[in-house]
Amino acid sequence: MAQTDPKISENRPVIRQLDDAAINRIAAGEVVERPASAVKELVENAIDAGARRIEVAYADGGKTLIRVTDDGCGIEAESLPLALSRHATSKIDGTDLLDIHTFGFRGEALPSLGAVGRLTITSRVGRAEAASISVSGGKMGAVKPAALSGGTIVELRDLFYATPARLKFMRSDRAEAQAITDVVKRLAMAEPFIAFTLRDVTGGGEGRVTFRAEAENGDLFDALHGRLASILGREFAENALRIDATREGLRLLGYAALPTYSRGSSVAQYLFVNGRPVKDKLLVGALRGAYFDFLSRDRHPAAALFIDCDPHLVDVNVHPAKSEVRFRDPGLARGLIVSALRHALAEAGHRASTTVAGATLGAMRPEPVGAARVYQMDRPSLGARSAGYAAQAPETGFAGFSESYSARVEPVLDEAPEADAESPVEALPLGAARAQVHENYIIAQTETGMVIVDQHAAHERLVYEKLKRQMAENGVAAQALLIPEIVELSDGDCARLLAVSDELSKLGLTLEPFGGGAVAVRETPAILGEVNARAMVLDILDELDDQGESMLVQARIEAILSRVACHGSIRSGRRMRADEMNALLREMEATPHSGQCNHGRPTYVELKLSDIERLFGRS
Repeated sequence: MAQTDPKISENRPVIRQLDDAAINRIAAGEVVERPASAVKELVENAIDAGARRIEVAYADGGKTLIRVTDDGCGIEAESLPLALSRHATSKIDGTDLLDIHTFGFRGEALPSLGAVGRLTITSRVGRAEAASISVSGGKMGAVKPAALSGGTIVELRDLFYATPARLKFMRSDRAEAQAITDVVKRLAMAEPFIAFTLRDVTGGGEGRVTFRAEAENGDLFDALHGRLASILGREFAENALRIDATREGLRLLGYAALPTYSRGSSVAQYLFVNGRPVKDKLLVGALRGAYFDFLSRDRHPAAALFIDCDPHLVDVNVHPAKSEVRFRDPGLARGLIVSALRHALAEAGHRASTTVAGATLGAMRPEPVGAARVYQMDRPSLGARSAGYAAQAPETGFAGFSESYSARVEPVLDEAPEADAESPVEALPLGAARAQVHENYIIAQTETGMVIVDQHAAHERLVYEKLKRQMAENGVAAQALLIPEIVELSDGDCARLLAVSDELSKLGLTLEPFGGGAVAVRETPAILGEVNARAMVLDILDELDDQGESMLVQARIEAILSRVACHGSIRSGRRMRADEMNALLREMEATPHSGQCNHGRPTYVELKLSDIERLFGRS
């Protein structure tokens, strides 16, 4: 194909200055991606203004109306035109772009919204007169008197009317409304002492409240726990572990759920940096790494984690949407998350989530047959039942026998557990073994109910934890290759791989530079047997590119240990003596992570006496 020489082109490009309207529309494309982005910017402004109550109203998924009302400090009348000017902000003075203590700081949100929609700001400061200003498609109106008791109301109508092409990329009203709800919920998690109300006013009128979170009281952890319970549900709050750790200027706090309370996707993972909701690949990878050994690959942990640090240790000015951050020491942030979560999970011991018992009770309830209505006689009162039993009992024979018979069937065990008078075995967390059914499940009695233990899954986890401890103490044995395998790579891939060579050598994989972009694989983990060194190296590189870290070697080693634990544990179908069952229960109580098997499933189910009585209609 013939090419035109640019030196002899007749139509030379001309450099010109874009007008303010075009600049603001371009900026809006980065800052305001969808209605939820506009809600995020406006609510963050309200939080920065010191608001204690924030109400968000939207119509048609935010496409036709977004209105944010707050009781913050307000904006002075003479400052309203400046607030709509590009790069005008009250958050920073521009001397230090790292010393940022507020959500907003770029001064782009309001002028960007005014460039693509019809924006009206009404505000009042203290006892001064309220004022209002409007901007439509980038054209600003005059400041006018208004009626307002206090705070600020920002109303955005007809979003993207000035850029109709963007409207074609909008999703359905329901999907956009769901995105708005998600944004408000994330900000509500970050600010538990602020009351939030979200209202759908489609069709006019007061509309309907789709989300409400009242301001919490107490200390930070109590307030956060209450806010998470109202947003993520009571089950998350019941099964979440408190996290509070500090390392070299970084503090991690929040709540992380038990492994047995896992999800099928990562929708229940909420991460914050200095109160700012973020979606950072480094932090998500650290969360996944902390649960790496406790969940199968198709399950995801649930957590709400907050990192607080000096603003100089993190750069929030990476992207206009401010959803990405960059730490000065990424390894420090990742290590803090992994170590804090693993420590909390270890302290949880054998604890399993309460949802396991709920699922068990649900499985026991019979399903209704079709839509047929089942009629049942009224249950007689306790007095009526007692009178009926007394009337039916004969005067002799069974009446005398019932006085000495408890009607409890208990199997004869070879060796009954000896209970201390001061501390009976039933008082221990997993109680005392009473029976074994189907040579696979141990029935234990506790003070408040009963426990059903999967003997194979429980012992498999115990053996696995023992093997991991031995590996940590003695290291991973390496197998030297008779002829080192040379793997040709690019210079960048080679440098990235050698940067983690020390961590890989601890797992038995020894790499050395071989000149140019090649590396020599001299040793591989002995427990893996014969491996394809080149394929392993390439897989490690893929993980480094995708996640910034590689756990491939460790995953393969632990998979082998898990397989060894499976074959070396108590098999299903083996009849156990009473002392063996009680010994297994005591070891589970003393071993961390014994509440779930190697695949993340629960090893035992605990049923409270009240749950059992409910099954039989006794409550």
